[in-house]
Amino acid sequence: MVVRGNCFCICDSGTCNWWFFMGNCRSGNPTDNIIVNHDFYKGLYSWHPNCCNGFIVSANSGNRVGLSPKSGGNYAVIKNRTEHWQGLEQDITSKISPGSTYSVSACVGVSGPLSGSTDVMATLKLLNHGSGASYMFIGKTSVSKGKWEMVEGIFSLPTVPNQVIFYLEGPPPGVELLIDSVVIRCPSSSKSEKSTSIGCSAVGDEVIINPQFENGLSNWSGRGCQVVLHDSMADGKILPETGKFFASASERTQNWNGIQQEITGRVQRKLAYNVTAVVRIFGNNVTTATIQATLWVHTPDRGEQYIGIGKVQATDKDWGQLQGKFLLNGSPSRVIIYLEGPPPGTDILVNALSVKHAEKIPPLPPPIIENPDYGVNIVTNSQLSDGTDGWFPLGNCNLSAASGSPKILPPMARDSLGVHEPLSGRYILVKNRTQTWMGPAQMITDKLKLFLTYQVSAWVRIGSGASGPQNVNVALGVDNQWVNGGQAEIKDRRWHEIGGSFRIEKQPLKVMVYVQGPAAGVDLMVAGLQIFPVDRVARFKHLARQTDKTRKRDIILQFSGSESSSLFGTSVTVMQTQNSFPIGSCINRTNIENEDFVDFFVKNFNWAVFGNELKWYWTEPQRGNFKYKDADDMLALCQNNKIETRGHCIFWEVQSTVQQWIQALNKNDLMKAVQNRLTGLLTRYKGKFRHYDVNNEMLHGSFYQDRLGKDIRTYMFKTANQLDPSATLFVNDYHVEDGTDTRSYPEKYIEQILDLQQQGAPVGGIGIQGHIDNPVGPIVCSALDKLGVVGLPIWFTELDVSSLNEHIRGEDLEVMLREAFAHPAVEGVMLWGFWELFMSRDNAHLVDAEGEINEAGKRFLALKHEWLSHAHGRIDIQGQFEFRGFHGTYVVEVETESNKVSRTFVVDKGDSPLVVSIDL
Repeated sequence: MVVRGNCFCICDSGTCNWWFFMGNCRSGNPTDNIIVNHDFYKGLYSWHPNCCNGFIVSANSGNRVGLSPKSGGNYAVIKNRTEHWQGLEQDITSKISPGSTYSVSACVGVSGPLSGSTDVMATLKLLNHGSGASYMFIGKTSVSKGKWEMVEGIFSLPTVPNQVIFYLEGPPPGVELLIDSVVIRCPSSSKSEKSTSIGCSAVGDEVIINPQFENGLSNWSGRGCQVVLHDSMADGKILPETGKFFASASERTQNWNGIQQEITGRVQRKLAYNVTAVVRIFGNNVTTATIQATLWVHTPDRGEQYIGIGKVQATDKDWGQLQGKFLLNGSPSRVIIYLEGPPPGTDILVNALSVKHAEKIPPLPPPIIENPDYGVNIVTNSQLSDGTDGWFPLGNCNLSAASGSPKILPPMARDSLGVHEPLSGRYILVKNRTQTWMGPAQMITDKLKLFLTYQVSAWVRIGSGASGPQNVNVALGVDNQWVNGGQAEIKDRRWHEIGGSFRIEKQPLKVMVYVQGPAAGVDLMVAGLQIFPVDRVARFKHLARQTDKTRKRDIILQFSGSESSSLFGTSVTVMQTQNSFPIGSCINRTNIENEDFVDFFVKNFNWAVFGNELKWYWTEPQRGNFKYKDADDMLALCQNNKIETRGHCIFWEVQSTVQQWIQALNKNDLMKAVQNRLTGLLTRYKGKFRHYDVNNEMLHGSFYQDRLGKDIRTYMFKTANQLDPSATLFVNDYHVEDGTDTRSYPEKYIEQILDLQQQGAPVGGIGIQGHIDNPVGPIVCSALDKLGVVGLPIWFTELDVSSLNEHIRGEDLEVMLREAFAHPAVEGVMLWGFWELFMSRDNAHLVDAEGEINEAGKRFLALKHEWLSHAHGRIDIQGQFEFRGFHGTYVVEVETESNKVSRTFVVDKGDSPLVVSIDL
């Protein structure tokens, strides 16, 4: 036994946590709980009834209010309440540390005129001088008379305001609030010095209170619907997968209705959280529906936001698991997580919902590929020297071998393979096709190697009888999943090249290659099908030589000055500080609240494009309701950091992206709305955006053209040019560069551009979005060569690549960046983001959610470093120093006998050597 003052501890040492008290001591380590007089042993000392009255009931008191003290000591009674928010409060300002996470637990009850139950809530009131009060919800519980319940929650404050007041509130006016004890603890006082410190929280700590409904529906509520607790449903056919209970969100009348929990103060900014939920659906004769986890976030300056976390296709047959991940960049005043999605009338069933700080997952190692056999065709009997041996008909069509096809390799294959033996001139003729998918097929399972990128090449042709253009596709069936190996649109009887690519990253059971596509009844001809792994390293060497010609220039530094006669042999160091080639990124408004994101962005990019914030559906979500503040904030960030911006986009032709109020307009009103959009946007931002994507994805959509006529597209370009003549106006579309989409191959894009120009549209640039998989250099380069003939600058406007393996992802990104940088027609590249959880594609990021640069990001930074020129040497007898370097900004340092001189100069594009005079 250890005695300290009036207290003693019974344990093996003097460090135990539980004390037994004599005299004025009470249970509970005084250093744990930040609440003073937490169990009312000292009456209402340090507590204040908020616009109401209070008194204390003790164990020995005859003045009990329907309940005995749970702790055996005292409890407080708050009476004469005339408002829901009236209750008991305590100032805890001096006890709170910024960034730390505090757990709250309060034992509460009710008495008085109440039938059924009511909610009791724990709340923080935050006061700052000059800005009034704000409120932070901590937690709540449902309470009925005659029983004590626990209110539990967690909160964290990134900064501590002038005053922090904790209080309990909630029951209807006239109902007395009973409080047995209140505990607020920070479980650990240790804190990381990183800005992303999780304070008292630890990886794996559960954010959700009552995640498996062990305490009934405590802390859960319906979002526009009812929430019911079950141990079974449907006559015992539906049972919980884990635990004893599950909840249902019923009486849903909107898709967004569901079950929710407020998690304000329990999640911290710049930390990633994993979300898992066990869910299913019930009722309304719906057998399958999407259930989505969504975060509702409210911030004082930006209002409300909705963040999609994850989704799953749920069924009425069994429980399924929903998984997702989220991160908060800013410091919201309220955060609610909820489940939504199924059609009205269908119940959402939830067995468990968990939110935990995401653990770091080690990256996959770089794949080891033995004997890749680059350039070796894996297709058997591709030349048909043995007839159709090795091939079989897919479906009940007929295959035969015939002569008369091209003997040269298709151009894209020739670019990859170099000098190669000619083709045989024989082809497979496919007749009696009764379905579009019928054609020649071959199994290639055992010939494929994981993680290799394969190029696909073939000559194809169709027979007579086709009505209109026909799509022909080299496809792969990978365990019965369709993989696109390349497509071509055929309008005539000529031979056409198909080029594409694919990669397999998981071991399949079976892989079949087949050629399909023309309408039933149309004969198909296939010649020289090649599938071979590409040698990216060899391609990179070729691109390095091309890059030297395209992006570098000879520079002569001519030195002069008072000491010029003695400069011979003086040491010169040249360092490039910035390459002038534009490399930018997409950013979102929420990103700029994250200091780590902004730091990486401004250090590594010189251009920006806004993901959504300039699009019409964002700036005018409802008619006449304009929202430009987000774009204004982002533009200010870019201007302050001397980052150029692209305007994306004025219009978007794809109907699914057009807001409903616009779709509902008649022709005249729609035309007025288009005019107002042009005038409003381009007048507001005149001279501030260097580029505009005028009408996005015109090869894939025709909403405005269908309703306002073909001339509307030209009108958009002409009017935009009149309103802001300084901006270059772009067309912008996807799958132009990869051979996978017959709606947007280069020739069709060129046709559209020339047609617009012929009508007088001032098209000034060609945008290739660049959402690409398994890129193959010669295929991308072929598209750039064709588009380059138009004579307009080409930009990759939305580049991203995706692979679960960061090393492969980095390699894919390197392919695209090297191809772009080496091509003389390309004048800029925009990445479609770089930060995890803020990109349109999964497994495409360069930096993880909490700011760690991954292998793909390291590859990106290495390329940027490679594209900076540095030179060191001595001034020659003519007072000159010569070197060859990339276009951009340089610093030269010259160390003379008397001092060290530094000068800055710029190298622009040019064919002849640039002479730069340096006056010392």
